[in-house]
Amino acid sequence: MQLSSLKIIVTGAAQGMGAHFARRLHEAGAQVAAGDINDAALAELPAGIHRRKLDVSSEDDIGAFVTWAKESMGGVNGLINNAGILRDGLLVKKDKVTGEVKKMSTADWNTVIGVNLTGATFMVRDTVAAMVEAGERPGVVVSISSIARHGNRGQTNYVSAKAALAANVVTWAREFASFGIRAVAVAPGMIETPMTRGMNQKARDALVANVPCGRVGEPEDIWQAVKFCLECDYFNGRVVDVDGGLSM
Repeated sequence: MQLSSLKIIVTGAAQGMGAHFARRLHEAGAQVAAGDINDAALAELPAGIHRRKLDVSSEDDIGAFVTWAKESMGGVNGLINNAGILRDGLLVKKDKVTGEVKKMSTADWNTVIGVNLTGATFMVRDTVAAMVEAGERPGVVVSISSIARHGNRGQTNYVSAKAALAANVVTWAREFASFGIRAVAVAPGMIETPMTRGMNQKARDALVANVPCGRVGEPEDIWQAVKFCLECDYFNGRVVDVDGGLSM
């Protein structure tokens, strides 16, 4: 698909990679509907980008947002499924001083799964349904997974969500084929964003030290992969890893 022909939703669009994707798409002539729970930061996006608050953990909010996006852009034929959060911690740990055994909280599990998996899945469901109802084709859905999907200490909740997204692009590519809609994913490694800047510094430094490219990635690195996914009509049901060679 040509970028200029896109009428595309970008979630998690207020900052980091999502904001970068929205700007790049807008520059390329696409119509963009940007959503994020941080509506104040959304206001900093360039004029011409459609903006509305979006909480992907709310099924009602997702449905209302997709309807609004479709009306604002005169249709919808794309989605960048980017919204995500971290609530890192070991599933079970033992305090080295007291010996107390602690478990990952139900809240930390449910919050991450609610945004990164359930919310992401329902964004795909409602956006694709809108495409099918309007007869929009071709269409494309790009989900943002992670190289953490292969397994990473201290991220049981995040790994579970991102692994499921990567597996489901195969499922969705097969389910949506008759509608002319592709489903793919991009799996970033360590990327410079507000979310990763909030990581424990020791853990962050250890990760960066293991990147063969010798640096943290930038949102532009991931945009290059997303752009390929959007433009290459023969790319479907697959995940692109963009991680500088990092293995977790």
